[in-house]
Amino acid sequence: MSEERKRIEALLYHAKPTPGKIEVIPTKKYASQRDLSLAYSPGVAAPCLEIEKDKNLAYKYTAKGNLVAVISNGTAVLGLGNIGPEASKPVMEGKGLLFKIFADINVFDIEVNTENVEEFIQTVKNIAPTFGGINLEDIKAPEAFEIERRLKEELDIPVMHDDQHGTAIISAAALINALELAGKKIEDANIVISGAGAAAISCSRLYQAFGAKRENMVMLDSKGVIRDSRTDLTKEKAEFATHKAIDTLEEAMKNADVFIGLSQPDIVTPEMLLSMAKNPIVFAMANPHPEIKYNIALATRKDIIMATGRSDHPNQVNNVLGFPFIFRGALDVRATKINEAMKMAAVKALAGLAKEPVPEQVNIAYSEKHLTFGKDYIIPKPFDPRLIAEVPPAVAKAAMESGVAQEPITDWDKYRDALLERMGSDNKLIRLLINRAKLDPKRVVFAEADQLSVLKAAQIAYEEGIAHPILLGRKDVIQQLMEEIEFNADVSIIDPKSDEETERKNKYAEVYWERRKRRGITYYSAQKLMRERNYFAAMMVNEGDADALISGYSRNYPTVVKPMLELIGLAKGATKIATTNVMMTKRGPLFLSDTSINIDPSAKDLVKIAQMTSQIIKMFGMKPAMAMTSYSNFGSSGHINASKVREAVAYLHRHYPDMIVDGELQTDFALNEEMLREKFPFSKLIGSKVNALVFPNLDSANITYKLLKELNDSQSIGPIMMGMRKPVHILQLGANVDEIVNMTAIAVIDAQHKENKEL
Repeated sequence: MSEERKRIEALLYHAKPTPGKIEVIPTKKYASQRDLSLAYSPGVAAPCLEIEKDKNLAYKYTAKGNLVAVISNGTAVLGLGNIGPEASKPVMEGKGLLFKIFADINVFDIEVNTENVEEFIQTVKNIAPTFGGINLEDIKAPEAFEIERRLKEELDIPVMHDDQHGTAIISAAALINALELAGKKIEDANIVISGAGAAAISCSRLYQAFGAKRENMVMLDSKGVIRDSRTDLTKEKAEFATHKAIDTLEEAMKNADVFIGLSQPDIVTPEMLLSMAKNPIVFAMANPHPEIKYNIALATRKDIIMATGRSDHPNQVNNVLGFPFIFRGALDVRATKINEAMKMAAVKALAGLAKEPVPEQVNIAYSEKHLTFGKDYIIPKPFDPRLIAEVPPAVAKAAMESGVAQEPITDWDKYRDALLERMGSDNKLIRLLINRAKLDPKRVVFAEADQLSVLKAAQIAYEEGIAHPILLGRKDVIQQLMEEIEFNADVSIIDPKSDEETERKNKYAEVYWERRKRRGITYYSAQKLMRERNYFAAMMVNEGDADALISGYSRNYPTVVKPMLELIGLAKGATKIATTNVMMTKRGPLFLSDTSINIDPSAKDLVKIAQMTSQIIKMFGMKPAMAMTSYSNFGSSGHINASKVREAVAYLHRHYPDMIVDGELQTDFALNEEMLREKFPFSKLIGSKVNALVFPNLDSANITYKLLKELNDSQSIGPIMMGMRKPVHILQLGANVDEIVNMTAIAVIDAQHKENKEL
């Protein structure tokens, strides 16, 4: 993708369909006049008067307790420098988005139009009553130090400058584990810090808190080693001035155990690495281009333990591992500040989590067979679902023990459950899918690439590294559309009707004819069918010329399914095909089956659908908990439509006793455990969060999935084809670009999964 294309895409992302990235959504009912009279006048007077008597009641009656201000003056925005408050707003909104999706914290972004330290401090103090916490962002040093220090002293809510402390916390966790692997102690380690900005200073202070000795630390700025003989030092730099008679990075690196890079790309040479001590630890965190390239570093030293700020290498030092969860823990005990004890608790929690067995969901997301603590895994992955349940409790506990918590937690198990419940509404599953697909992209044939939406999806899949597209359709139309959308890539474009493809069509026709000649297919009719894109595409997958197939955008479902069944057929052991849709709901991902194929499945069919759905859920790295739905509850109706579901459940209980499945059940009982426990305490679903609904017929499944999609604006992935021998997936008619991209990721993962099963 060209730089100009990236720029335009970023602008469109921020502008359409609604400007910006965040919005305010009501949390209370507002449909009736009664609702409105409670929300505003006259009912609103009651909480106002209560808060007047006791300001702490603002946490009970308003959103203050889960609201953080992300505040900047735009003086040090990413790598853009001093661009001003208005220009910093997209970054602050982005920070708010991360707070929400990783820790369910609401954010108002505030951009302050002043570079005067005192004015900035007074502004924040004046608006602080609105918020439960303050996240300072992109404020240049040395002013940032004074601003944070003063606000921490003068406010009674948590304040943190993430640019300083985020990198410090994550890198400290990585450093503790790296030193353990290297067989070294932090108090003995010689540490070189390249960079002397806010993050570097904060890192150095936190390392000291964990035992690093100041006399073993050498810090460098743009002028070289910060020595105590220099007269141009700020008080922060002077804090780390060395008495050693060295001036350059090259000199500092000799016999160093640790290099911490927070500076410029490509300043560390292989020779410098070779001069370091045994088992060197190198955190090259300049982003996006590190102080030394990852592959060069590993080629230079086999004993190196390395981390970067990049997601395409192991051990990414990413602030998102820290700030959402630190504020979550601080808010949940109403901490008056974020102190050193809380930061150190976050470090220990992160370091400890990396040593725990990794959930299969994380292994799947990163295409790892078995992530384990070691040189390539010293800090947790950003998509690890355990972060929300591990880091906030550690921070909250430290706040309580250090005396800054105003609302102590007494039931830690209940608190962890509540934290996990908070994250049911995010779209992490989609991010996990895309990430997993990108680790081993496959050749995906798009059978309708002359349709603009399909082509745009193929472009995104190519540019994001999700898949290697093969485009089917009229070549002149595809090329013209590619030019219009600036899809300038060397990808295969195939027109099955063109003379160029005669040889391949004849080859495919002969293979197809051999398989179907005793079922009414002549060689001539086979040749004719190979001009049809779905037959041609299916044969590409069958013959190994493509790994997966996407079709169905412009044709009705049955006409696309037919050639797939004829040419590709069922997977080994499968007797039935079906589909499932994954709905991204507020309670988490919910699988709905069968949404597209079986009109009136029998009890035996329902058993197969449930089994296949269970396998798909496991492929996503989740534990299946399935409700077999009906209008009836556990035998309340004797009608065949209910009894077939009951029969299917009985079979599953008898032959697959370890499967978490039950029914027949009405949907509200399936999704509301409190109702289920009260009325049907014997159910196998008690204690499990249902993540799949198997419906008694196509009507109910298809209607439900489309209702959720349209009325609740739930994002959908699917229909995911189950039971096919090869990875073929058929879109719903008129699917949008995002849905096609998601299905492309599914097709790639399906191909990865089937490939691994064959090995």
